[in-house]
Amino acid sequence: QVQLVESGGGLVQPGGSLRLSCVASGFTFSNTAMSWYRQAPGKERELVARINNSGSWTNYADSVKGRFTISRDNAKNTVVLQMNSLKPEDTAVYYCKAIIGSGYWGQGTRVTVSS
Repeated sequence: QVQLVESGGGLVQPGGSLRLSCVASGFTFSNTAMSWYRQAPGKERELVARINNSGSWTNYADSVKGRFTISRDNAKNTVVLQMNSLKPEDTAVYYCKAIIGSGYWGQGTRVTVSS
């Protein structure tokens, strides 16, 4: 079955960096577009970044452009979200999603940006 396992979250000071990873299994990863979403306390889940199956196309929410980078390694079935210049408003649970049918979600990894 489809499985997505995120890791890399934690507590970081404003201005710091974190690297989130999502390891996928149970489907043909190299044929599948992937995305990262986040959900802050009391807010709706929002799209952060998307990447196509080959990695040749990416798209970002305006709030993270220039600070976050999405990438993938199809040999390792992994999609990565590199987050730099983190702000307190980036605090959220981050989820990866496989774009298959209505979508498959991981369990999420918590990111807290605070001094």
